[in-house]
Amino acid sequence: MQTSRFSLRQRFLLWLITWTNYLAIILIGPTLRFSISWEELPPSPDAIYEKPVIYSFWHRAVFSSAWMWRNLDIAVMVSRSFDGEYIARIIEKLGFTAVRGSSSRGGAPALLGMKSHLEKGETVAFTIDGPRGPKYVAKPGPVVLARATSVPMAAFYVAIERAWVLNTWDRFVIPRPFSKALVRLGSKMYVPSDADDAQMEAFHQQLQGALERVTSFAEANVERVGSAEFPILEK
Repeated sequence: MQTSRFSLRQRFLLWLITWTNYLAIILIGPTLRFSISWEELPPSPDAIYEKPVIYSFWHRAVFSSAWMWRNLDIAVMVSRSFDGEYIARIIEKLGFTAVRGSSSRGGAPALLGMKSHLEKGETVAFTIDGPRGPKYVAKPGPVVLARATSVPMAAFYVAIERAWVLNTWDRFVIPRPFSKALVRLGSKMYVPSDADDAQMEAFHQQLQGALERVTSFAEANVERVGSAEFPILEK
């Protein structure tokens, strides 16, 4: 963590934003009622914690995702920007590993860092339209990583029944306490190690499509959490 590149004002803001958001997550998170839904039926309910997998999700779902997958030592690519700095600090307090870099800054070293985590059998995740958008447009990093490691990639989304939606580029979602939350996980996608450029583009489009599917499904069904079809996850 290199704080010297930030001004005194920025360092104060980093401290304030980090602790405000961390406290919000640990206070609101335990009140949320989660349910898990799969495109592809898993072998066991614990498959959501399976390793290794290359996950992709939209930036707006960071809050609920951070609580859902806390303390599992999942590596997350986080940008080197000011926004990325406080996100890294927050998620590290929740038991994640922040790998610094993005599509615009430090991308290659960050992908190598993510690759090293996968080689150790760990799971990694991308906020795939971050750090600055455009919203709901997937970047190709997971496809490149999947080809290099033969680890499957998958998309997920967390829909919130009642939330505050911020007026930010990603329409960031902060769940209201005691809301229902539906996690929708997409089917795994395997990228051959010898995939050519045309195949890589096709897999990139498959990832985009998977993200759109899980988002639409979760948003359409979140109010049904607690029903027989979407039972609440036992904590």
